[in-house]
Amino acid sequence: MPGLHPDHVLFQGSGQDNAAPSCCEHYAGDEKKLRKALALQKELGGAFDVTADLEDGAASGQEEPTARLLAGILAEPRPHGHRAGCRVHPVDHPAFRRDIEILLAAKPVQLAYITIPKLTGVAQLRQALEVVESVTQQTGFGADIAFQILIEDEGVIYDIAEIAAHPRVRFIAFGQMDFTSSHRGAIPVDAMKSPGQFDHPLMRRAKLEISAACHAYGKIPTHNPTTDFQSATQAGEDAVRARKEFGFLRMWSIHPNQVRQILAAFGPSDAEIEDASRILLAAQAADWGPIADGGLLHDRASYRYFWDLLKRARLTGGDIPQAARQAFF
Repeated sequence: MPGLHPDHVLFQGSGQDNAAPSCCEHYAGDEKKLRKALALQKELGGAFDVTADLEDGAASGQEEPTARLLAGILAEPRPHGHRAGCRVHPVDHPAFRRDIEILLAAKPVQLAYITIPKLTGVAQLRQALEVVESVTQQTGFGADIAFQILIEDEGVIYDIAEIAAHPRVRFIAFGQMDFTSSHRGAIPVDAMKSPGQFDHPLMRRAKLEISAACHAYGKIPTHNPTTDFQSATQAGEDAVRARKEFGFLRMWSIHPNQVRQILAAFGPSDAEIEDASRILLAAQAADWGPIADGGLLHDRASYRYFWDLLKRARLTGGDIPQAARQAFF
């Protein structure tokens, strides 16, 4: 008789699963970059999400043609599980509602989230939701699409817990460049890149507030991109710090050569996968009671950690031993 599955026996805290569907989210702001990103997504078997960018990707005065073009590309057939999102203009921008109308009217395949930039607080979140619900009724599409909220201002940090608690919010991301600029020179320009982005107290505070609120409400904290897009290592190094020091579960990519760096950085090591598999298999055999492994006691508290690690390994293409794959996946 097969043992009980960990999802059935391990307490999940808030009751929500904040495992990231992908630990990398790649942004593309024009037709060429979006098609290239979707091709790489297909090559890597859907290992990362692709986000079409209607905000920074659109030249002034060309917002509607850009939205139509990119929404049309998102509506083209794609393999199952190849997720995509779309960043629209800020709620108070004249193009915001039109972005939503064009996007949902195109009925894009597997649209997983809408990214709302420069949110000023809970009131704007409610306003955005009203617009999306209104357009959903018009188009018959979009009722279950999640929101990703982009935090780019000091003031919105004070609303972060209420934002994270909203049922439509799935991701909260940090926009470190606009956040730095919003302080009118109080944060030096070095804080837009590493190591300053991790070391300046105001930057550290913002990242920690975002991450803590997300973990409290079962949402996914998404780290800002690495601005040095030509480096073969910097994005990966930043991803390691974001994950290990600040608890982020996901990170933006702004260049194709950053995607594999981020996936590797967020994925568990072979040794971690081996330990997690061994401990979970032993726990299952013990009906999820306490066990000893290598002289250490483990119970359901640590089993949750190892189960989360094993799920992350699966998402990032880790080499999970056959016995664990058969038992848990």
